Amino acid sequence: MTVPVSGVARTLVISPNWIGDAVMAQPLVRLLRDRQPERPIDVLAPAWVAPVWRAMREVDTVLEAPFRHGALQLRERRAYAARLRERNYADAYVLPNTLKFALIPWLAGIPKRIGYKGEMRYGLLNVVHHDNRQAPRPMVSFYAALAEPPADAVAMPSALPRPALYVAPETVAAVLERVGLRNETPLAVFAPGAEFGPAKRWPPEHFAALAKQALKSNPDTQIVLLGSAKDAPVCDQIVDQVRGVRNLAGATSLDEAVALIARADAVVSNDSGLLHVASALNRPIIALYGPTDPNHAPPFSDVARSFYLALECAPCRQRECPLGHHRCMRDMQPELVWQPLREMLATRRR
Repeated sequence: MTVPVSGVARTLVISPNWIGDAVMAQPLVRLLRDRQPERPIDVLAPAWVAPVWRAMREVDTVLEAPFRHGALQLRERRAYAARLRERNYADAYVLPNTLKFALIPWLAGIPKRIGYKGEMRYGLLNVVHHDNRQAPRPMVSFYAALAEPPADAVAMPSALPRPALYVAPETVAAVLERVGLRNETPLAVFAPGAEFGPAKRWPPEHFAALAKQALKSNPDTQIVLLGSAKDAPVCDQIVDQVRGVRNLAGATSLDEAVALIARADAVVSNDSGLLHVASALNRPIIALYGPTDPNHAPPFSDVARSFYLALECAPCRQRECPLGHHRCMRDMQPELVWQPLREMLATRRR
């Protein structure tokens, strides 16, 4: 960890553990930077989320958290907090709702510690916000509200800056070359995975049917499947059904996946972290929602289509379909999704 020049007050943001949540916290960082442009903003993030924060122009330094997921590791947190003391933080924004993350700024002696009540964190936090479980705030509003004093009413997403990420063109070109993709032909990115659970996933056979239609319409279209190594088996099922599709799930780092999405002419994604990455890169998006509410975490791209069947059992917000039929995703037919995808690919990238 690099120690900054003594006397420079800094802000610390402690990142959520999910990629999509980190993206939707970007408007908070934008608000903090706009209000105090002279104050550098550091982000403490898990290694698997850190690439998202590195793509935010407002962030000065990304510190990769050395802690195991889910572990308290009190001794390690106390030692890490002692190192944070040297960075002269004036305030800290604790975005996860767990006790263990609120411990860090408290142990580091950061004077102002802001976050949601979460796991009974009174004392560890000294500016405490409250959400309504019966009517939860949209995710962008949930995080952006931390920039203001606690209040019952918060700004809606339409009144806030849109999430925004940036990837340098030379980085995009280098990643395209490494994975063997062409810059001069259409590129469609499919994100068939969802870390939350299988209920969020559009069936592999639907993705395969969509890919076949895209390749039939234009055989030069490059179709790439992105995701983590956990998504590779689902992506393999798609590749087994259609030739000409590249499975890069688990074969690219998150930094590289972000760069590929930045080049995409269209992105088709379940409600997942990569959906929100594509949104923050302002790529044309088709978002597929089943067990989750599209109004809670919508895409913000200039060109975006969200599909949601609004069945009587939705949104259940469960990892697996509690009724066993998964109709909220299965009944969303490929032909429905092909219409906007065809228009996006015909338009090409801006």
